Amino acid sequence: MFKHILVPVDGSKTALHAADTAIELAAKVNANITVVHVIHVYPYVGLGEGAVEGLDQYLSAATASANNAIAAVRARIEAAGVAFESRIAESNTIWRGILDAAEHAETDLIVMGTHGRGMIDRLLLGSVTQRVLSHASVPVMVVRGTD
Repeated sequence: MFKHILVPVDGSKTALHAADTAIELAAKVNANITVVHVIHVYPYVGLGEGAVEGLDQYLSAATASANNAIAAVRARIEAAGVAFESRIAESNTIWRGILDAAEHAETDLIVMGTHGRGMIDRLLLGSVTQRVLSHASVPVMVVRGTD
């Protein structure tokens, strides 16, 4: 069946619920999990001399948020005794970062939530989940949020 599952997380309840589903599945089929948080580098548009400092501050805050999102899942994975790794990726599109992470980790399944924190982005730019579904070369399991 599945041997390596990618779980994108963003700190939302929906992503955490999807991670729980992936952990349960991985424990049953003896699969590994890779947890990824993709930092969206596009929204920062710095102008003038402060652009570099502003970008550094944005990336620092985004990395801290990524580490928190991964830590929330790490304890659950460890408690289940599932082998895992985690990574933080940067991309100008979240969905592309997820797909690149899936390819890099050689995963054979992506488990993700129906939606995450970015409700405004979803309205303006389209659903990250829909884009992953449309472009993934491996199966994608979409877990409905509990919200």
